This record gives sequence, structure tokens and C-alpha cells, in this order.
Amino acid sequence: MYELNLPKYGIKIANENGHQTIFDVLRRKYVALTPEEWVRQHFVHYLIDHKGYPQALMANEIQLAIGNKKLRCDSVLYDRLLKPRMIIEYKAPTVSITQKVFDQITIYNMLLHVDYLVVSNGIKHYCCRMDYENQKYLFLEDIPDYQEIIT
Repeated sequence: MYELNLPKYGIKIANENGHQTIFDVLRRKYVALTPEEWVRQHFVHYLIDHKGYPQALMANEIQLAIGNKKLRCDSVLYDRLLKPRMIIEYKAPTVSITQKVFDQITIYNMLLHVDYLVVSNGIKHYCCRMDYENQKYLFLEDIPDYQEIIT
């Protein structure tokens, strides 16, 4: 797979019916190993192992609906009252992070109304804090530690 700008972790890869799978610690099962999934698993472990995010308050593949249209958030972080606090969108390492990606995560946020939006292709990571009062978002230098988010 791809070399990422994320720390390494104890990756669990298996073969199922001739296809490679990777263990998803949040869904507690093996899932198809795609370039985007490679990024997701590395990023989730980065948040848990290096940023102190509680595994129990994170979820992958969260379904949303706008009318009849079904949407899917890649990852969502909740607070202890199970209110969504952060949406994370992943792209494959070969996919550039463009305005279109931010437009996509903004649509999800119209439903979840979170405090933080994160986009990563495993090479570049962007994090912004929502400023609803002034109707804008502020880009942060780094992904905040969990303790910074809950205060």
C-alpha cells in the first residue's frame, strides 16, 4: 500500500476469497482494503493512540439522509452525551484535497452541526473549527488532542 504521513500501527490484514481485508477497530470486523480504507485505519489509530480520542466515542460509516438521498460520513467523533463533535472525511492518497471535498463534508455538517471538520488523504490533513456565530470555519495548525475538544 501507500506510505502515509501518519504513524505506523499494528496493522491486521487478511485475505478473504482472494481479496485483501484490513481490520477496522471501530466496526470490529475486517473490511475491504482499499486505498481510502488504508488512510481511514491509519488515521483512526492516530487519533486513538496519539491524540487521546476514546475509541468508544468514534464510529465509521455513519449513514445520514437528506430526504430520499442517503449519505455516509467516513468517521464521526461523539462527546460523552453522544452528540457529534467531529466529522472526518478520508480520500485515497492519490486524491487531491480540493474545495469539492470540503463541499462534501459541509453537506454532512448541515445535518450533524459539529464543532470540527477534518479531511485527510493520508498525506495532507486539514482540520477546521466551525465558527457558527460568524458563519465561517477557522483552519487549525494541527489536529487537536481530545482534551482540547471537550473543554
